[in-house]
Amino acid sequence: MARLIYSAIASLDGYVADERGDFSRLAPDEEVHAFVNDLERTVGTHLYGRRMYEVMVWWETMETAGEPDVMRDFAEIWWAADKIVYSRTLESVASERTRIEREFEPETVRQMKASTELDISIGGPELAGQALAAGLVDECHLFLAPLLLGGGTRALPDGVRLGLELVDERRFASGVVHLHHRAAAGA
Repeated sequence: MARLIYSAIASLDGYVADERGDFSRLAPDEEVHAFVNDLERTVGTHLYGRRMYEVMVWWETMETAGEPDVMRDFAEIWWAADKIVYSRTLESVASERTRIEREFEPETVRQMKASTELDISIGGPELAGQALAAGLVDECHLFLAPLLLGGGTRALPDGVRLGLELVDERRFASGVVHLHHRAAAGA
């Protein structure tokens, strides 16, 4: 059975992007990027909302020549995975191994988890919020950057209560802290 994993890089005050949608101040350095790559190796399918897909699809056509090893490595990991984009407005996809679903249906995701061995990641805080509210997320990886954005797009949704247990933590040289939580039994 696959795990559904939500990962996000956020400011210390909990935002994945500022009020303008800019996330560039949260871009991982090579050490954090290599760690993220290792986490992504178990993923066979990515679930994205439209906005997150539009950010991530850059990896599809990225020219890897001359890029750091961590960038080339992530591109190869991303290319190898299936992608499902949840959008009511997106007409077509710009990446291989990708399909559009018009509605996020928790039962369909439960069946997907039960029928595959490779993990499933969920990207984008709005879509992840729906999965968290439905009790579908098994693990959460938050990378907290040592800065405050003061507002913007929140990494975690309001109104969702979920018991979590801390599985691991790691501090990087840049000051980024990784917190790995698992949904608590009976949560």
